Amino acid sequence: MSGAALEVVSVSLGSSTRDHTVEIVAGARRFRLSRVGTDGDLDEAARRIADLDGHVAAIGLGGIDIYLEAAGTRYPVRDGVRLQACAHVTPVVDGAGVKDTLERQAVEALAAEGVVGPGTPVFLVSALDRFGMAEAFDAAGCRLACGDLMVTAGIPYPIESLAELADVARRVLPQFARLPFTMLYPTGKAQEREPDGKLADAFAAAAVVAGDFHLIRQHMPARLDGKTVVTNTTTAEDVADLARRGVARLVTTTPPMEGRTFGTNVIEAMGVAALGSPPGGAAPAEVARVLAELGIGPQARRLETVS
Repeated sequence: MSGAALEVVSVSLGSSTRDHTVEIVAGARRFRLSRVGTDGDLDEAARRIADLDGHVAAIGLGGIDIYLEAAGTRYPVRDGVRLQACAHVTPVVDGAGVKDTLERQAVEALAAEGVVGPGTPVFLVSALDRFGMAEAFDAAGCRLACGDLMVTAGIPYPIESLAELADVARRVLPQFARLPFTMLYPTGKAQEREPDGKLADAFAAAAVVAGDFHLIRQHMPARLDGKTVVTNTTTAEDVADLARRGVARLVTTTPPMEGRTFGTNVIEAMGVAALGSPPGGAAPAEVARVLAELGIGPQARRLETVS
């Protein structure tokens, strides 16, 4: 094991009640990973990033994207770009590279095990921030329903093909990306609200529920009997709640670390830190390579159903 621990800090717009710090050894490297929530306060997030700049190995940006990408086109998110620009020395990453690599691997592993395949009904709560996952489910032959219009605009219409998803992206993302991000995604205390069950029919129709955990949690029904959930950023309490609702299998795109899974931004920041990347970060393939060397990847587990 070589050198001092590489310090990675995730500055998140999420609730500070979900903060977590661990020290781990991965491969031959030591890491200190921290998640710091700012309860939806963009100005506080900007201050935190500026203070960390030059003092840590890499910074993750949680609860917000820097870019949204669909069908090869990138759409800059105004608030995400602003936060990234608060650091000038330390690389700031949002997890997009990990979403496009490890999340594909998670779906491919499910396909190899026969958990998903031609005709498997999948509800992906939001695909515009996980286009790679949507492509992987589509490649496996799954019957995909994407809930982007449901969760962002309250329109009860599932997007059911990649072509339609790309068309929706071209139409709405240029406008959505300029909106305050808090209008598009639950931040701060909004992450602690009780599930509203508004998308119960979409959940009920699916054998697999996938995507951002906060969006899943916000809209999930009381029962999820026998379902597979593919997600991330789960705490021990979240896992217990999913078990109580009847979830049979939980797949996290990154492994649990002392009771919780970190967001993709933290894991990408780990890879960037290990690579010693410049402020612009590193190519997703390079990050995926070093994460594989560190033994970081998706994990699947059966949940013991609690009645």
